[in-house]
Amino acid sequence: MHHAPILVHGISPAGGRRVSLRAEGRDTVLGLARSDADVIEFLRTAGVPDPDEMVLGDSPLVEWMVDDPHAYEAEPSDTDIP
Repeated sequence: MHHAPILVHGISPAGGRRVSLRAEGRDTVLGLARSDADVIEFLRTAGVPDPDEMVLGDSPLVEWMVDDPHAYEAEPSDTDIP
């Protein structure tokens, strides 16, 4: 169960991370971020105050799921060899 209102999901196989905002019991997908700047812009557009500090700081309001925080590139798979 997740408690943070801002979720930065795991890295997708093609790269990038889905960002969602939990408010009033509903999750809203804000977009697919390929950088911290994308996450900040999604939050700014959603009206979140001080998104820079939330993303770049150690805010308990942001949960980085599965993968390391601030990582956006998928690891190459051993099966991707041509």
